[in-house]
Amino acid sequence: MAAKRSGAQSRRPRGKAASPRSAREPGNEPALSLERIVTTAVELLDAEGIDGLTMRRLADRLGSGAMSLYWHVENKEKVFDLALDSVLEYRVSEPAGSQDWRGEIVQMLEDWRANMLRHPWSASLLPRRALGPNILARLERLNKILSGAGVAEADLNVAIWSLWNYVIGATVTRANFDLSQEDRAAAQERLTDLGERYPALARSRLLLDDDWDGAFRKGLDFLLDGLAPR
Repeated sequence: MAAKRSGAQSRRPRGKAASPRSAREPGNEPALSLERIVTTAVELLDAEGIDGLTMRRLADRLGSGAMSLYWHVENKEKVFDLALDSVLEYRVSEPAGSQDWRGEIVQMLEDWRANMLRHPWSASLLPRRALGPNILARLERLNKILSGAGVAEADLNVAIWSLWNYVIGATVTRANFDLSQEDRAAAQERLTDLGERYPALARSRLLLDDDWDGAFRKGLDFLLDGLAPR
């Protein structure tokens, strides 16, 4: 805590004494807090994306001076870490290890994907950030579920990374593949015209298949079939 306070002091304008009011916003706004900063950062990321988050823009949304933020967070990188982890919270009441291990994993991964689709920036940000307590809790639970299901210890890391890669890849693809029905139809028509070169793709009408949720669940079943202990 002392290190954070020192960092904040180094950013405070000279000649101004520290006081409790330094961490308050002007007017009738509520006191600045870490919770408010994180909530507002998520809102800003949802609206503007990763490149849109700066300490100045965040302070403006909070109705605060940018220097006041440093009483609560060291820098923008810490804001990214906290915002990312906040949207990946997963609340469950029962301990891992029920008989329905596949159902537990499906529930967790569908929730994980849904959270990231609500905040599309999170899927591209996650691989680049330090892992926070919420994502670590997910991975810990996933490890326990797989271990309890009988996955060999030597295979646990491969199993976890395979599921991680599947969720992240599916989410990034869905978040960025944002074509209208007209665009899809036009692309499929062009593919059909190239049927001699790509007969399998033309026949499957791949570009018109937009059952993202169904494809995610069925693909997850394929993956879990391979992970099931024999």
